Amino acid sequence: MIIPKPVRLNTSPGRFVVDRHTALTTDPAFSEVAAWLRAELGPVVGGELLPGTSSGTITLSAREMPPEAYRLSTGAGGVLIEAGDPAGAFYGAQTFRQLLPPEAFRRAATGQPLPLPAVHIEDRPRFAWRGCLLDVARHFLTKADLLRFIDLMAAHKLNVLHLHLTDDQGWRLEIRRYPRLTEVGAWRRESQLGWNGAMDGRPHGGYYTQDDIREIVAHAARRHITVVPEIDLPGHTQAAIAAHPELGNLDVPLEVATTWGVGANVLNTEKRTITFFQNVMDEVLELFPSPYISVGGDECRKDQWRASPAAQRRIAELGLRDEEELQSWMIGRFADHLAARGRQLVGWDEILEGGAPDGAVIASWRDDHGAVVAAKAGHTVVTCPNTSTYLDYRQAPDEDEPVPFGTVLTLDDVYSFEPVPAALAGDQAAQHVIGSQCCLWTELIDSPRHLDYMAFPRLAAFAETVWSPPERDPADFRQRLNDHLPRLAALGVEYRPDDGPLPWQQRPGVPGRPEETDTWRAKVADWTRNLREGR
Repeated sequence: MIIPKPVRLNTSPGRFVVDRHTALTTDPAFSEVAAWLRAELGPVVGGELLPGTSSGTITLSAREMPPEAYRLSTGAGGVLIEAGDPAGAFYGAQTFRQLLPPEAFRRAATGQPLPLPAVHIEDRPRFAWRGCLLDVARHFLTKADLLRFIDLMAAHKLNVLHLHLTDDQGWRLEIRRYPRLTEVGAWRRESQLGWNGAMDGRPHGGYYTQDDIREIVAHAARRHITVVPEIDLPGHTQAAIAAHPELGNLDVPLEVATTWGVGANVLNTEKRTITFFQNVMDEVLELFPSPYISVGGDECRKDQWRASPAAQRRIAELGLRDEEELQSWMIGRFADHLAARGRQLVGWDEILEGGAPDGAVIASWRDDHGAVVAAKAGHTVVTCPNTSTYLDYRQAPDEDEPVPFGTVLTLDDVYSFEPVPAALAGDQAAQHVIGSQCCLWTELIDSPRHLDYMAFPRLAAFAETVWSPPERDPADFRQRLNDHLPRLAALGVEYRPDDGPLPWQQRPGVPGRPEETDTWRAKVADWTRNLREGR
């Protein structure tokens, strides 16, 4: 019935009908949640859900409860949602909405009554960080499409949007001090088709103005989602270097990257470059109130630093051992800069390799080893192993998957994911794992329709792994998913059917070749081995 599954749900005889005469009353602390619920349901039932004489009442009531927890009771007399904070009230309202027929999700003025069963639900999240990374650097997503995706996250009780704003292939955030970052860095002349395919010959680009970001952040906040921005460095920075060549290590001009993969071009380690990005971060902090700011730190090739006299002088001046420690020194400059402004740095698990700064949050993606090392060292950890949470990976081995790529990651695979690594079971260090996030990298996701296809229904399965108790019942989940799919359809989500893509969901492209997946697996295995050996 409900996704993600509540901690406790009991049904009883009877029902309540929401119609145009239904009233909604609220504790003042939950007025914004009430406004959201009126906006969602009012047009459907043809009423305003205002207090007064009615056929029944929906009540939002404040009680002493843990953060994000709620109680929901429905019956012939009405609906009662109790919570200790607005987030809990919002999640109770989301669950209430799922009890209604799928028509409640259509946002169309039908004027029809909406029956719901009599239930009592007690619910709370398992983890504080229930996230999704969305890459808008590889393929830009318009503001309207991003707002829609935020709504879909909220419907699944996810509360962190990790927004990957910059990469080799595009810079998507207006920085007023450095306008060339978007004037040049937000546009590329063409894009690679498939992972190792031909070029499409079409320009691609776009960026968010600072006013766009304020609207996006405010929209997310009303849905109790924190937007964590990522400004990737020192690798994945070719778009920035194309706009400002003085940031790089070469004396030749670069263009914004048009192909995928791990690029060789990285930032230099000069003081002016660090100052440049600290200035960028200061504008980022004005736009994003999140306590967490990501600087990436992943997949930074060191070839240019090894060949650079300036980088080698920097290593010698600082008394560092090698280029790995040089990256850690650089990351440390940003950790200090953020900490002085009351924020906490987030980095991918590569920042462990030369020593992560104190207080850094580690997003562990290369199997579980980074999460275990980080947690035992006292770092806060968010798990997101690529083999369990990367929703850009193919959903079946069949060649009719649209541009299939990566290890097969089925709906059942995602549902079986356990956010706390097995190596931490029973270990006190497990308390440092504050949650998990799924990831939608968009090298091969070039439209909102394709994003829907790759994200759903796997995102629904992931949402349950981070909200619900750790026990898993695949058959029960499948049964509840059958009730959930009509809701997604009512919201216009073009999800992947269980038996494979519909004909219109298949599209021409370079099919995934077995050797591509083998190469990817070998690369991840090599990275993981280096991490284990402390290299």
